[in-house]
Amino acid sequence: MKSINEVIGTSKVHQDWVPLLEVAAREVFELMLGCKLAPLPDSVEENFDITSMVGLAGQVCGMLSVRCAQKAAVVMASKMLGTAPGAFGPEVQDAFGEIANMIAGNFKNKVSGLGDGCLLSVPTVITGNDYSVHALADTAGLEVRFLFEGMPLAIILELHS
Repeated sequence: MKSINEVIGTSKVHQDWVPLLEVAAREVFELMLGCKLAPLPDSVEENFDITSMVGLAGQVCGMLSVRCAQKAAVVMASKMLGTAPGAFGPEVQDAFGEIANMIAGNFKNKVSGLGDGCLLSVPTVITGNDYSVHALADTAGLEVRFLFEGMPLAIILELHS
């Protein structure tokens, strides 16, 4: 029997995970933030200046990242914490990191046989928009894009077999 990594490395089965990634994100936003994500129209301009990353290790290795504008992260944190939107600060970074962590955890539990066989790292949050991330992914990344409260949001899963 092949491991999940062997299957990922030898087939396109991971493309079937895009709907699971989308559902995982929608569920986290509905349950934890009390809001629905909308489809992202092609005409929306993106200005992502904050990224949260969570590593995956075990049966699947890779990285899940969530990208948006700091303004969106502030709104996410306020909804998550039940407070009025305030200034960007450490609590926003912590909440934004936890959102990525919850999406990654929800996603891995949706993939059959992966829940206990994949560990997540502590989230890392990067601010600014002048950077490059070079993951050791050797497959095409899976990506879903949404509108959160009218602001664009991207969720990317990069896998390494």
